[in-house]
Amino acid sequence: MTGLGPVAWPPVPIGTDRLVLRESAARDRAAFVELFASPEVGAYTGGPRPREELERAVPEVPGRRPGCFVADLDGAMIGMVTLDRRDAARPGHVRQGPGPGPGAGAGAGEAELGYLFLPEAWGHGYAAEACAAVLDWCAGELPGEPVVLCTQTANDRALRLALKLGFTEAARFEEFGAEQWFGVRPSPAHRPEVDRPGPESAGTDRQPS
Repeated sequence: MTGLGPVAWPPVPIGTDRLVLRESAARDRAAFVELFASPEVGAYTGGPRPREELERAVPEVPGRRPGCFVADLDGAMIGMVTLDRRDAARPGHVRQGPGPGPGAGAGAGEAELGYLFLPEAWGHGYAAEACAAVLDWCAGELPGEPVVLCTQTANDRALRLALKLGFTEAARFEEFGAEQWFGVRPSPAHRPEVDRPGPESAGTDRQPS
């Protein structure tokens, strides 16, 4: 994971119909622990981590980095949406040559979307709403840049949401012991239409920070 690049951070909180997308705060720590300890959340993202390990390792203010948005519902964190630079060493890229962000490797550097939501927030369309807002923010901060997304092909709900958000399949490959679906979304001129929720987690082997 490398730096997102020259973006204004922290951003002004982004309001949607029901959510606020904002920088993380100390009050979110317990929710971060719950996300990464949950077997349901980790089913397609590398598996859960032991709660005791997380309680020791998660910092007082987790996720305090450019591109990490907390999804806030009525003052409480229900999930997170992230934009990071895809590692050059991983399979799945849509361009060649040096990436635009600091630390981006040759042949890589695409902005990659990921998200995790607590199980109690599933089924309400929050992931779709939050991801659409973050993609709009990315289009304004990094105009003209494509965004990529990678999830297991077995994660049907993640694939449905990726398509609703405007991602199209670019490749499939084996990674982390499972077949992966790799999609790309051009920088949009408008917010994509999304109706029903897809998955509440996408990405591979994500860890707290």
